[in-house]
Amino acid sequence: MYTRKKQKIHTIIFGDDTRAGKTFDIILLLLILFSVIIVLLDSVSYIREQYRVLLYSLEGFFTLLFTAEYILRIYSSPKRRSYIFSFYGTIDLLAILPTYLSLFFIGTKYLVIIRILRLLRVFRILKLAHFYGASKTLVMSLKASRYKIIVFLGSILSIVTIMGSLMYIIEGPENGFDSIPRSIYWAIVTLTTVGYGDIAPHTVMGQAVASIIMIMGYSIIAVPTGIITVEMSRRQESLPGISCLECGNTENDPDARYCKKCGKRLEADKE
Repeated sequence: MYTRKKQKIHTIIFGDDTRAGKTFDIILLLLILFSVIIVLLDSVSYIREQYRVLLYSLEGFFTLLFTAEYILRIYSSPKRRSYIFSFYGTIDLLAILPTYLSLFFIGTKYLVIIRILRLLRVFRILKLAHFYGASKTLVMSLKASRYKIIVFLGSILSIVTIMGSLMYIIEGPENGFDSIPRSIYWAIVTLTTVGYGDIAPHTVMGQAVASIIMIMGYSIIAVPTGIITVEMSRRQESLPGISCLECGNTENDPDARYCKKCGKRLEADKE
């Protein structure tokens, strides 16, 4: 049974339209920022050696707070399963697991850096719905372009595999190309124009092949950007009516003065 106590906790933790809810969210964001800073400082050897006990204590304190918060979110949620398996629910869990895993696996505590993803709640807290709408458009464009991108990545994998194998034959182990996988790694680095320089062709034929891969890289890198850009343009053109900057609703009529969803005056009308 969903009691009044659970409802009150839910309003504070999940709500953002009350003073208590906004205060809780702001405090939570500050705690997340501080905990991420602690992880960053702990990775610096001389700071870790000098303040080991303090850093360890603070990390334990933040973990206990976030654990209590996670439990309260599950306790007060009317649909617990939906929250647990939601995006934010998964991030909330992953934000506390590394600290507990570090008791058994050395080094896993640094994975708590994933807590920084919890800062995405700032879009909801600060009412930045227009930014959320833009990110949603980007995600939908990526999703709509996934088959084209998969085909593109498949083509790239085929190219680097062939080129890597060819370089293995041409250069050989004596020039650093001691295996096909390592040669494929070189082909990927060259195709993406990264060029670490840890492996380089020494023969004329190898340098010729490398030149071809470099030229291909300039044209290939632009392909996925073009695919996504075209899809985003299509979606922007297909958006009906005026977008509300307050709640992100895009289903307003072209001549609407107020948002259908939240009732706020539309920016286009203000102008």
